[in-house]
Amino acid sequence: MSARPLYLPLVALVLGLALAVQARAAETPSAIEAQSRALQRASASVVGLRATAVDDARSAATLGRARQGSGVVIGNGDLVLTIGYLILEAEQVQLITDDEREVPARLIGYDVATGFGLVQPLAPLRIEPAPFGAATTLQRGEALMVVSGGEDGAISAAQLVSRRNFSGYWEYHVDGALFTSPARPDHSGAGLFNGRGELVGIGSLLVKDAAGPDGPPQNGNMFVPIDLLRPILSELRSRGSSRLSQRAWMGVNCVEAEGMVRVVRVNSDSPAEVAGLEPGDRIVRIDGTEVKALEVLWKTLWTGGAPEREVTLDIVRGGQPQTLKLQSVDRMKTLKSAQGI
Repeated sequence: MSARPLYLPLVALVLGLALAVQARAAETPSAIEAQSRALQRASASVVGLRATAVDDARSAATLGRARQGSGVVIGNGDLVLTIGYLILEAEQVQLITDDEREVPARLIGYDVATGFGLVQPLAPLRIEPAPFGAATTLQRGEALMVVSGGEDGAISAAQLVSRRNFSGYWEYHVDGALFTSPARPDHSGAGLFNGRGELVGIGSLLVKDAAGPDGPPQNGNMFVPIDLLRPILSELRSRGSSRLSQRAWMGVNCVEAEGMVRVVRVNSDSPAEVAGLEPGDRIVRIDGTEVKALEVLWKTLWTGGAPEREVTLDIVRGGQPQTLKLQSVDRMKTLKSAQGI
């Protein structure tokens, strides 16, 4: 049986005290009790998630075939929201409830553009769904709650350290990402809740720069804001992805440092490999647009034309400038079809 509920009074008290300080007013016993109930409901909406990818999944090289994390019950209790990489190219998904039930689920959607994943339980969960909050209303320093699910599910208080755009090295970008501290190792698919028990984010990453590039080094987590789900939820449910997920893909990992973007890894059998891109190459321009940041590189790639097209990369290799022509592909077409979509 999950031990998460045992910690809720303590976490509610911590959040209650923090919110009271922020509001410069003391919480009444009835307000603390109401908040405790809201947080209890929020905690109960989080389930564990286990997934197994198909045998020949491209993503298995970096994520492995067996994956484990969390998800949050949403909608009318008939959907579970998680982070997409847990269910990427999955053939089997299991949900684990607090009462140790294992419920099979089918993959509904994976959204490349946001990183969200959506599954549907194949038997009633009998769990009240989490209400949505608004990540845009959160303030720096605000007290929040992080909940993971499954056999080792846990709950803890967290603090919003920063909210900013985030560009991943793996051809990924999200606007308004939420960064919290202290760090939680069980962040994958975990729910981030505000003091009213409303879902404001889904756990994605463990980071070392939660405070941002101009702040001191600080371990923390990055959460994808729930605000990004609202406009695409119906589309994700009906199509399996948003239209923004149909985007160009090169198959390259890059890092940004001191105003320069360099290649650190080239995926095997990818457009980047075919074009001859190599680790260590510095990307100077893409389709004529100067590149000094990952955000510019990715957004220019995605908005520069059709997903499948010729892309021009100006690079510097060993101090010598070169120009490479690359035939990008639609990212969604590179993924193995998962059952249910």
